[in-house]
Amino acid sequence: MKDKFYITTAIDYLNAEPHIGHAYQKIVADVLARWNKVLGKEVFFLTGSDEYGQKVAKTAQEKGVTPKQLVDKLSKKFKQEWKSLDVDFDRFIRTTDIDHKKKVKEFVRLMEKKSDIYKGEYSGKYCLGCEAYITEKDLVKGRCKFHPNKELKELKEKGYFFKLSKYQNKLLELYEENPNYILPKFRRKEIINRVKEGLKDLNITRSKFDWGIKFPIDEKYVLYVWYEALLNYITGIDWPNEKFKKFWPANVQLLGIDNGWFHCVIWPAMLMSVGIKPANTILINGFLTFNGQKISKSLGNAISPTDLVKKYGSDSIRYFVCRNFVFGQDGDFSERALVQRHNDELANKLGNLVSRVSGLIEKNSEEKCENKLLKKLNEKKIEKLFENYEFDKVLNEIFSFIDVCNEYVQNKKPWETSRKPEVSSSSFLEKERKNKKVLYELKESILKIAELLWPFIPESSEKIKKQFSAKKIKKGEILFKKIDI
Repeated sequence: MKDKFYITTAIDYLNAEPHIGHAYQKIVADVLARWNKVLGKEVFFLTGSDEYGQKVAKTAQEKGVTPKQLVDKLSKKFKQEWKSLDVDFDRFIRTTDIDHKKKVKEFVRLMEKKSDIYKGEYSGKYCLGCEAYITEKDLVKGRCKFHPNKELKELKEKGYFFKLSKYQNKLLELYEENPNYILPKFRRKEIINRVKEGLKDLNITRSKFDWGIKFPIDEKYVLYVWYEALLNYITGIDWPNEKFKKFWPANVQLLGIDNGWFHCVIWPAMLMSVGIKPANTILINGFLTFNGQKISKSLGNAISPTDLVKKYGSDSIRYFVCRNFVFGQDGDFSERALVQRHNDELANKLGNLVSRVSGLIEKNSEEKCENKLLKKLNEKKIEKLFENYEFDKVLNEIFSFIDVCNEYVQNKKPWETSRKPEVSSSSFLEKERKNKKVLYELKESILKIAELLWPFIPESSEKIKKQFSAKKIKKGEILFKKIDI
């Protein structure tokens, strides 16, 4: 279906609290979901929480609670955090959900029927932070590049394996046939080169702990968390039933750099094993720092997104992360930079335009006419920038048009008939008519701006739309109050 749009995010691992790094990805996904709604598509947006595995069991033990008690509490918190940022997902899937567990077991049995699962033994360096074996070529100074402060353990264990090596050539064909499968494109080369070097089969079970989904072929084992968690993208839309048939393949699967290998290699190979087409695009976002520092619990800067919303409002946070970062690259969530953009762009430019024009219309009203002002907005360019995931440039283009509108008010001076001369003055009547047409052009342009900004700042956009769609337009309260830096 060309008129559908299915987007997923990485599901967050529940061994720690949510922070702005998690939130950035969910905001971007919500922006894409809302934009496709603007285009008239039927949208399904899936996010959720990853709740099994050794790290969760270890964290629960340290806190003196059961793993289920821990994930129940944290999943609720993650869900509330995204709601506070106006992230409008269609389903928040939990890997402890009954339907997910049931369908994961069905998927395993299907892979076994395809002769893609066998019993074997594996030994190697294991990173508890990643819950994964790390190959020698992925080590940086003998450590995992994502968890350099954690020592790697030498582990040896029997288990069941997925024949990942069997899909090397098919994966390389996928990357060649679909150049947009891995985006941004600078991420493609590293993945492709590693696949060309050869693939090792993947151990998909664990036996040293029991907090996981039972392996249906041999219940002495639980499924490897990275294997079963990936399946949420199809179990969350009721694979293999009608909803799955309607929305799969996903248009965009959004995730972080540290998840790249699993999503660009292991995930499509799993789907190939059972005859399911991979997603259209795996879209990889960069890492965020917070006020110049890596976000971590030990540094005490893993600030809750809800706390930031209380300080700045959800729209200002959403606007900042989309305007300030080049998607795909790393960025710093600087509170000082956020305040500056809020004051200079949201308050001074957009807020001033809305306040000024609504006040003028309240006093003078408007008159329908051809909107020459709106022709200065390049909507085709905005659509193209959205297609390329250039969110910062989309906002730059919209705010360039806001600048045009502010200049138009200043140049046309539609307030100049406030001191009325004699009623018989034809020049006065002509000027008044022109002013009303100018205000109409501005009103319609502001409604279009609100529509284009809705994916980014939904709360403020809806206020603008309500204000400027009313039969009697009134000035109203200040849209964005200045923040003291």
